[in-house]
Amino acid sequence: MKPNDFQSNDLKGKTGVRRIINAAGYSKDGLQAAFRHEAAFRQLLVLNGVLILLAFWLDLENSVRMILIAGSFLSLIVELFNTGLEAIVDDISLDKRPRAKIAKDVGSAAQMLAMILLAILWWCALCD
Repeated sequence: MKPNDFQSNDLKGKTGVRRIINAAGYSKDGLQAAFRHEAAFRQLLVLNGVLILLAFWLDLENSVRMILIAGSFLSLIVELFNTGLEAIVDDISLDKRPRAKIAKDVGSAAQMLAMILLAILWWCALCD
């Protein structure tokens, strides 16, 4: 495959407005799949939903509110990446493989760091 083949590949998909519409559909499908198949995503969705509502309910400066909401979205985004990583690793093989374990563990560590960040942001907001 030549470098320019990627751009002109008929299998790549549509362009323009049709591409944006298709991408929105794929995103909806991804959110539904994560919700249906991943308990961790559902739990984080509830937790972050509560935190976002709390951010609006508390008397906070808008800049603080925006940072707290961004932290919640970051946590959800990291969980989606982690879920996708786990899905592709499991799709390749369910055998125990050292590199597969590393990939899954690194995804889990990314989510843990996102949750620590979220806790620190809330701690800073509430202790101010």
